[in-house]
Amino acid sequence: MKRIALYGGTFDPPHAGHIAVARGVLRWFALDEVWLIPAFLAPHKRHTKPPTPAWHRYAMLALATQDDPNIRVSTIELDAPTKPYTVETLTRLTVELKDTARLFFVMGVDSWLDIKTWRDWKQVLRLANHIIVARPGYNWDDSHLTPEIRSRIINLRGRQPQTISASVDKKNCHIYATDAVQQDVSATEIRAAVRAGKRAEWLPLVAPAVAGYIDKYGLYE
Repeated sequence: MKRIALYGGTFDPPHAGHIAVARGVLRWFALDEVWLIPAFLAPHKRHTKPPTPAWHRYAMLALATQDDPNIRVSTIELDAPTKPYTVETLTRLTVELKDTARLFFVMGVDSWLDIKTWRDWKQVLRLANHIIVARPGYNWDDSHLTPEIRSRIINLRGRQPQTISASVDKKNCHIYATDAVQQDVSATEIRAAVRAGKRAEWLPLVAPAVAGYIDKYGLYE
């Protein structure tokens, strides 16, 4: 069975932090593929300003990962007739990839701390393995969860990346907490820097091809 990680988000724009996480979990957890899944509109952001149109974000992701053969961009949520919640996407992929892939769902610790606000959050945590990635400014906490869920957590924080894959259970679904990568990069700050004309601030935070795309189509201005 393939080992596939699913990494969703708005990716507006995709930046060095996103790519570092994708490359990191691919290597540390001995995965075969990482699927980046841009959301048409993230459920928790449905009452905020709409993101950049989906085709722009998809194109930037394709450009950012064009040199990574094991990182692919999935349109599963962009193609959906309705705007799916994570539980719906995970359920669909679990059925479609049954007996062919073992799924790992990647989220930042900021999302982990808010997991109880997600639709059918307990089911989300049951449907796949989860990899919780540290972010600067956020501390690990699991006190908001049930004892059953806490019993499935494997703490890999402080572990060297080369030892992580050996700790992955080959049969059962677990929740893996890791701080092997911490990238203090913010898409919000990148957009603000583009608007302010602070090119020297945002240019190093995105792939050259992504920077060219932002320039060509005047995104975020």
